[in-house]
Amino acid sequence: MYRTYSEMPKIEIPGDQEIKISDSTLRDGSQMPGIVLKKEQKLRIFEFLHQIGIEKLECFVFNERDRVLVRDLLDRNYEQPQITGWARANPADIDANLSMDGIEEVGILMSISDTHIFDKLGFKDREQAWDKYTDALQYAVDHGLKTRCHLEDITRADIPGFVIPLVKSLLDISPDTIFRVCDTLNYGVPFEDTPLPYSIPKIIQSFKDVGAHEIEMHVHDDFGLGVANTLAGYWHGANWSSLTFMGIGERAGNTELEKILTFLFCRIKGFEKYNPVPLTEFTRYLEHELVFSLPRNKAIVGENIFAHESGIHTDGVLKNPFTYEPFPPEVVGGKRTLLIGDSSGREVVRHKMEGILNELLGVEVNLRKNDNRIKKICADIHKLYDEEARRSSVSDDELREYAIKYFLTGEEVFPPWIAHTHYE
Repeated sequence: MYRTYSEMPKIEIPGDQEIKISDSTLRDGSQMPGIVLKKEQKLRIFEFLHQIGIEKLECFVFNERDRVLVRDLLDRNYEQPQITGWARANPADIDANLSMDGIEEVGILMSISDTHIFDKLGFKDREQAWDKYTDALQYAVDHGLKTRCHLEDITRADIPGFVIPLVKSLLDISPDTIFRVCDTLNYGVPFEDTPLPYSIPKIIQSFKDVGAHEIEMHVHDDFGLGVANTLAGYWHGANWSSLTFMGIGERAGNTELEKILTFLFCRIKGFEKYNPVPLTEFTRYLEHELVFSLPRNKAIVGENIFAHESGIHTDGVLKNPFTYEPFPPEVVGGKRTLLIGDSSGREVVRHKMEGILNELLGVEVNLRKNDNRIKKICADIHKLYDEEARRSSVSDDELREYAIKYFLTGEEVFPPWIAHTHYE
C-alpha cells in the first residue's frame, strides 16, 4: 500500500489545541545523580534547543550560579525557548523569580498525594496544603507573573476528593494558569478504561470538565511509560509536555524530548515548526561532555538506529530504505551504517566490496552477489563466527584486506567486476 516515506499518511491528534513543548533538561534533568552541568554546557544545550525550536526552557533561580546562567540565557534575546522559572509554594521562592528581569512565568510546586502532603511536607491536613498552594498562586498572580501549577504525584492522589476541587480554586485565582500533570512515579497508564487516579485520559478529561484549558504533561519513566503517557495526554486534550533531552533526570529519568519531537515531526500532521536535524549532534555532545553512555539501540539517537547487519535487513535497506527505516537518517542528522556480522548475507558484502574497490582502484566497480569471490569472503567471515572466534562486527579495514586478498592478488582479477574505467 505504501512504498515511500512521502506516501505514508500522517496521523491527526483529536481536538484543535496547539501542541507545544517545554524543556526541563536544565532543571529536572540536571538533578540526575552523577551529572553536574557546567555553565558552558548549559549554554550549549540552550543553543541546541533554540535550533530545534522548543517553545520554553525551565530553570532554577535559587543560587547565584543559577541566576548568572539565566541572565546569560536572557541576554541571547531569543524568542524561543522562552526562559521560565520554578518555585516552591512560598513567597521567598517566587520573589527570587521576580528578581530576575526577563522571567515572566513561574511554575509552582504543589504536592498533592497524601504521602507528599503528610509524610514529605508534614502538613496536619489537606486543608493546610490547599491554603499554602492557593496563597502562593495568588501571590505570584498579584505580582504579575504568568503561572504553572505543578501538581506533583497526581497518579497517587485523590482526584475527585482533593485534586479537582483544588483545581477549581486555582482556576478562580488564575483562569489561564497551566496545570502540569506530574506523573511522578509513572503509576499512570494511557488507557481510558482504567480507574482514577491512574488513567491519564480520565485525569485530563476531569481537568477539562472544570474549565482548565492549559494542561501540560510531566511524566517520569520509572515503568518505561513516559512516552506513552505523554502522548496519551496530547491525545486527550493536553497542549503542553515537559520533557528532558535523552530523558535525563532523577531515578529512571523523564520522558525523552527526542522521542516526542521526532514522533510529532514524522508521524503527526502539522509539526514542521520543529527542526529535528540537530538531535543526533546534540546526543553525541552530551554523551561526550557528561561521559554519559546511551544504549546502542536507544530509539531516535542510539548508534544502532540506522545500523543494519542481518542479511534480510541490509538487503531490504539497500533496495529501499523505507523497508526497514522508520524515517530517513538525515531527518535527525544521523547516518546509515551497514555492518558485517554473523547474520549478514552476500548482498551487504557485495555492496561493501564495491565501495572499497572503488576507493582502492579509482574505477567504478559492479559486482554480483553470486560472484565466487563474494561467496569465499562470506565463507571466511561465517567461519569466524561458527568457531566463536569473533564477538564483534567485521571492520571496514578488515574488509579491505579481504578485497586485496580475493580481488587484487587472487586468481580472478579484473574482468568480472570492472564495469567502467574512467580515463581523463
